[in-house]
Amino acid sequence: MKLSSLLVALLLSSFAALPAAEPTNAAEAAAKKAAEDQRIDGLYQAKVATLSPERQAWEQVLQENLGNGFYLPIHKRDFVKGTSTAWDFVADDPKLPRVLLIGDSVSRGYTLAVRAALIGKANVHRAPENCGPTANGLKKLETWLASAGPGKWDVIHFNFGIHDRATPLADYEKRLTQILTRLQATGAKLIWASTTPIPDDAAKKQTAVSIVERNTVAADLMAKHAVAIDDLFAAITPKLATLQNPNDVHFTSAGYDFLGQQVATVISAQLPRK
Repeated sequence: MKLSSLLVALLLSSFAALPAAEPTNAAEAAAKKAAEDQRIDGLYQAKVATLSPERQAWEQVLQENLGNGFYLPIHKRDFVKGTSTAWDFVADDPKLPRVLLIGDSVSRGYTLAVRAALIGKANVHRAPENCGPTANGLKKLETWLASAGPGKWDVIHFNFGIHDRATPLADYEKRLTQILTRLQATGAKLIWASTTPIPDDAAKKQTAVSIVERNTVAADLMAKHAVAIDDLFAAITPKLATLQNPNDVHFTSAGYDFLGQQVATVISAQLPRK
């Protein structure tokens, strides 16, 4: 065997004898994550045990609705650190009207800004999850309406759209009509939020026009039922270059502040005068 061939053979045998780096690293990373998740969960459970019964009940609602895969671990980490989030417990001031925000991750993003803008004017709650598409709304609406305990909702600000971008328009209209009918039965003032723009992205099977089409369907439906419209699409569109993350449906912190101020202004106009 030539020297070069011998060297190649030796190198190959050496590589073959080495353990596969990627599976080992992946296993170590998974084990480290599991240990950290367990540590955070222990701290979370210990902190929850110190809360009042009302706050413990809210944490139970979040545990049942946020889902173990994504939002619940994030919530637990934020809760342990004491970071204020959209899913903070809201202790109602009985002198103020009650507001419920229903929507997806964009709604979650502007919740804190809405609360800040409406301090002293309203108790601002939000549904205990990323509300997703209209199909999920039909399944979970009763849970969301009851999630903050007994009490009348004075204003409900709601949206479904980004997660419905592939829902056939006829199905979208039918489901949105059913959701609207149930919300009307609460007696609350209703505000429909138009869906914010999304970029074209073939890899994610999403198109900008899909949101325009669904906003048109929703606008016609809300007009038919005399429901107020918070046109977030129109408000944010001129500012997308600076307020929306590149090639993303989500927004910068400044973008969420902008949307939150817009939402708060529209809600303020619908609050009952006491």
